[in-house]
Amino acid sequence: MKISDKFSKNLNEIAEIAGIRRISKTSEKIGLPPGTLLHVGEQKVEKTIIRMIDYDQNELREIEVDTIDQCQQYKDSPTVTWIEVYGLHDISIIEQLGKVFEIHPLVLEDILNTGQRPKFEEYENHLYITLKNLLYDEESESIKSEQISIVTGSGFVISFHEINSNLFESVRNRIRNSKLRIRKRDVDYLVYALFDTVVDHYFGVLENLGETLEELDSILLQKPRQEHLQTISNLKKCFIVIRKSVWPLQEIINNILNEEYTLINESTLLYFRDIRDHIHQIIDALETYREAASNAVDAYLSVLSIKMNEIMKVLTIAATIFMPLTFIVGIYGMNFKFMPELEWRWGYFTILGVIFGLMILMVIYFRRKKWL
Repeated sequence: MKISDKFSKNLNEIAEIAGIRRISKTSEKIGLPPGTLLHVGEQKVEKTIIRMIDYDQNELREIEVDTIDQCQQYKDSPTVTWIEVYGLHDISIIEQLGKVFEIHPLVLEDILNTGQRPKFEEYENHLYITLKNLLYDEESESIKSEQISIVTGSGFVISFHEINSNLFESVRNRIRNSKLRIRKRDVDYLVYALFDTVVDHYFGVLENLGETLEELDSILLQKPRQEHLQTISNLKKCFIVIRKSVWPLQEIINNILNEEYTLINESTLLYFRDIRDHIHQIIDALETYREAASNAVDAYLSVLSIKMNEIMKVLTIAATIFMPLTFIVGIYGMNFKFMPELEWRWGYFTILGVIFGLMILMVIYFRRKKWL
């Protein structure tokens, strides 16, 4: 591999760990005025799909949206309207939604830039939240990240997704059940439900990584191999990605709980406190796994060192056993003329007996010393 190829690969790995997409379109934003709409990211779906759920305690409507005009009639309705947008590459759709629901241009710009850090912002008539949905790919032993943007205003919630997934299917099922609490609450409770689903999904990702780490720990104590070190390295990269996605959530939750927002009812803050507890649990588990991954590297090196010491001990004992034998053989290998033993009839068998006797005595000695 060329040096330039290695350098490029390392940069890609660093960018992936940092949660930054190294995409050529980023340079196109340089010098453009704030609020300029430009999709920065990969196109992960062929066609943008829009779904809408409009509900209150008594009625529910699920609509596959073909044109943005279908959404406009629900803008000022007394019901709760949830619009899901899957695919961010079609800038015109994002722009039309922004005009209909009066979303600030800076928010639209952040939605289209999929390398955003998780954050929470308040605007004049709506709130904006950016989250990261994480997926663990067992084949590549890496974390795949998807940006989810949530905009909420009076009577509506719009969620923007990079891919078409079933992440919020559980929330949809809760809405379909008229007896559940979510049908009786306002948009702030729907925002809580979406936020909580993303956070709970982190537990599943950490569980998969934890199981892999536990299996690895048991293997390292028996048959450590070079590929296990690569697996540990991949796990540590995954933990870094998760950390960069979870730590900013503390700031988001603290802002929601410590400030007063007209779109968030005080009764809903109790549920956001529950999310805060979940975030703390995730961070505690994450730090534990990160430490365990570092300990796994130490265990791998320790096992290799112990095995190497065992090999060196065997070789040293073998060399020690053969040292006096080499000395004896070396003496009788000299070509001196006057060596009486050379003409002795039993000399050969006597020397062999001495050699084997020394070997046996040394092995017995080493065993008593517990060196063997």
